[in-house]
Amino acid sequence: MALIAPRVTAGLPAEDAQKLQYALSGRHDITVFVDGTVHRLPPEARDAVVDLLNRFSRGEAATVSSVQEMLTTSQAAELAGISHTYLRNMTDRGEIPVEYRGTHRRIRLADIMAWLETQKKKAPPEGAGDSATAGAGDSATAGAGASATAGAATRGNDGGTDGS
Repeated sequence: MALIAPRVTAGLPAEDAQKLQYALSGRHDITVFVDGTVHRLPPEARDAVVDLLNRFSRGEAATVSSVQEMLTTSQAAELAGISHTYLRNMTDRGEIPVEYRGTHRRIRLADIMAWLETQKKKAPPEGAGDSATAGAGDSATAGAGASATAGAATRGNDGGTDGS
């Protein structure tokens, strides 16, 4: 369940997106002003803000929301862009750590995010290879880009249990 309802923002108009993309190109030092006061963001927050701004600079829409620390398998699978069954199988094999609350599995957000990072590193760069082999890899890598919007993982599951 979301701590705060997700906020969906439409992409920027092309002219604004282009200006933002120019401003961000090659820069990693972002200064945030709140009511005229300068704030230095910790690296994780800075990276999230830069990622959001980069998405806007490409004209993409974005969802921003809170995510609980411990996720049901349904929430974790949705966040990772993989099936619930595939995720359960990975937890059974020990590929992703799992904790049990009674008979229900719970997965730490950090563990899913770490798994997604390893999938990004394994994936070939965009445009590499030919289209005939593009979908031939492990089915789990197809969801590696799903980390773009963590808001999907904040929705509750249907019926109050995750079925595991």
